[in-house]
Amino acid sequence: MSNAQDKLTRRNFLRTAARGTCAAGLGALAIASAGNVATRRSVWQIDPSKCTACGNCATHCVLTESAVKCAHQYAKCGRCNFCFGYYKSGSSGAKSHSGVEFQLCPTDALLRKWLIEDSYEYTIDLEKCTGCGICVKGCKEGNGSLFLQVDHDRCTNCNECTIATACPAQAFVRLPAEKPYWFDQGTEHKS
Repeated sequence: MSNAQDKLTRRNFLRTAARGTCAAGLGALAIASAGNVATRRSVWQIDPSKCTACGNCATHCVLTESAVKCAHQYAKCGRCNFCFGYYKSGSSGAKSHSGVEFQLCPTDALLRKWLIEDSYEYTIDLEKCTGCGICVKGCKEGNGSLFLQVDHDRCTNCNECTIATACPAQAFVRLPAEKPYWFDQGTEHKS
């Protein structure tokens, strides 16, 4: 063996180490990119059949205002005079009890509009909705037309969603990004 060929100089060592570091970095970048592509193909959402409306959605989101909002399945709604999601228990639902003190929603985000006779339309003001789930819990006593959903106009789609980790019912699931909402026919997310 030639002494010049086998001689490990500082320059040769540094050149070999730099090549190895670059190769390892490119490999790590490729793995991270593949993970990001998979994450972008799916988004976080709440399975309404598992959700217990515990209130964690309003307080555990990384955003100051939670990305979770109430959604309404209008086709399922009875448009009742007394809505379990709108009124507190013990209220009569009469027009004389239409004040905020008789409503379940602490932010007045669930709106009630008279249609005809004893029929009302309920809509959600998403700017006021905190995702607390109080109206959803009340509505479960009725027909269940109100439920919580992640608003993907707000959600940053964290790889490890803090609400999902805090969810006692494990209601947070990944859905395809092409169909990010858990909608049945007649459901609207925004009012």
